Amino acid sequence: MRNLAFDTLPPMSGRPVLELLLGDVVRLRRAHPCGSTEWLVDRLGADIGLRCQGCGRHVLLERRQLESRVTDFVSRGDAALSAAVGPRPAVGA
Repeated sequence: MRNLAFDTLPPMSGRPVLELLLGDVVRLRRAHPCGSTEWLVDRLGADIGLRCQGCGRHVLLERRQLESRVTDFVSRGDAALSAAVGPRPAVGA
């Protein structure tokens, strides 16, 4: 029996997943209308929350979109903070 859900998904790219941490400041390819190109990562998950460093605007981007738009890391966040708010492993798993 075939699983039709997997037949409709596009193939995964060969690129590794971009490791993002809470508190990272990233530079994106295009500038925000306020002129800033630097964004603070303030939410992690399937959607990534970003706060503009110029005007404070908050946006959500799909992880895939963000990975294609990031050009550079301005500064790295704290790995301990990201681990503290991340999902906890199931007991007994």
